[in-house]
Amino acid sequence: MRKVKLLLAAVALFVFSSSVFGQAKKPTLMILPSDNWCEQRYFMTEFDNQGTKQKVPNYKQAFQEDNEIGQVISKIGALMIDRGFPLKDAEQELKSIEARSAEDNMTTSNMSSSSLAESPLDRLKNKAKADIIIQIWWKVNKTDQGKSVSFILEAFDTYTSKRIASSTGTGSQNNTDIVPVLLRNAVLSNIEPFVAQLQKHFDDIMTNGREILLTVKRWNTWDKNLETEVNGEELSVHINKWMQKNTVNGRFNMSDASENKIKFEQVRIPLYDSNNNAIDAGQFAKGLQKYLKAAPFNYEVKLMTRGLGEAIIVLGEK
Repeated sequence: MRKVKLLLAAVALFVFSSSVFGQAKKPTLMILPSDNWCEQRYFMTEFDNQGTKQKVPNYKQAFQEDNEIGQVISKIGALMIDRGFPLKDAEQELKSIEARSAEDNMTTSNMSSSSLAESPLDRLKNKAKADIIIQIWWKVNKTDQGKSVSFILEAFDTYTSKRIASSTGTGSQNNTDIVPVLLRNAVLSNIEPFVAQLQKHFDDIMTNGREILLTVKRWNTWDKNLETEVNGEELSVHINKWMQKNTVNGRFNMSDASENKIKFEQVRIPLYDSNNNAIDAGQFAKGLQKYLKAAPFNYEVKLMTRGLGEAIIVLGEK
């Protein structure tokens, strides 16, 4: 009887372990047309980034005017959903942003009027909070034997904008299928290595944390600096200790340090808080902001962000 109980316990443990480890958490994806695809079809617009004109894709125009992009994203999205990846609908997110267009997109200092602009893509990233953006480019090839579709599929980490996966290929020739179907079939034959690259990247950040950029600065009107001593140690030392305590395994790189600025790169932060909500650079930096506003420092601290993956803390005023 005892052997039977032990056998049942072992089977139960195996089933539990299989259910836990067999359900690896998947990154959230958002699919968009590539910059080059938008450029070729004149779906581009200019925005003013602190006096500098920048050209960016006009996704809203692409979704409204192009007959294929919606179907293409639907087909590619279905392939990813079939493999267990949660998908956020870019077109719906754009509509949501449009409804809140009155929102102020500039952050300024109350005293010095220092400003920080946000690009349309950053705005989309911030609202959608996807882990990875997949960009798709394609073209139709026509020959006497039929038509085929060539494609480039690239995935970027929304926090660092680093390319983390890519796939290219050309589908078989066919005279009957429409372009979205041709493209789906072409991608399908190359999808598994691409998916493996996505999952490998996400497994890494699950283990080692997300990578962000954090900079601490001071306003030039502040009567202190990052070498000011507090309780016998320079302010930069206190900040460094906070970083060691709050990053994943104390992983970060202090790439630049002076009395006026500290730049932290390759900062690894947890993916989720205690409530299982995703953490971005701004939310992580709020912890440091709160730390520096409390005793023994009691500083005025301004927090600014650029996209999901960069935060800037400025000491001395808001």
